Amino acid sequence: MIYLIKEPASQKQIEEMLEILGSYIKLAVDIERGILAGGGELHADCEAVLLEDGSLQTYIWGADWYPLTQEVGYESLINIRPRQNNRSMEIQDSVIRQQVAEIVQQLLGGL
Repeated sequence: MIYLIKEPASQKQIEEMLEILGSYIKLAVDIERGILAGGGELHADCEAVLLEDGSLQTYIWGADWYPLTQEVGYESLINIRPRQNNRSMEIQDSVIRQQVAEIVQQLLGGL
């Protein structure tokens, strides 16, 4: 199940997003709007939910959330963006990484 998260997620939402992969959740994070979509098998599926909700692709970055350790992973195919100077699956810009981490922690952390 993919959820569009605009407010801190409930424990039930976290559990349902974990159903697909078990130990972590694939995410797409809109750093402009401060929201994310999580769950499903592919970051691209989450990205599609954000795009459908009005997000701009330029601001959407792929990440993973590991609830047990409260850690964020920054690798995703949707992050390969030569036009934005990101030529890797990993988010290379430290400012963008920090924005992603803050949004994920705000919306998913602390449960």
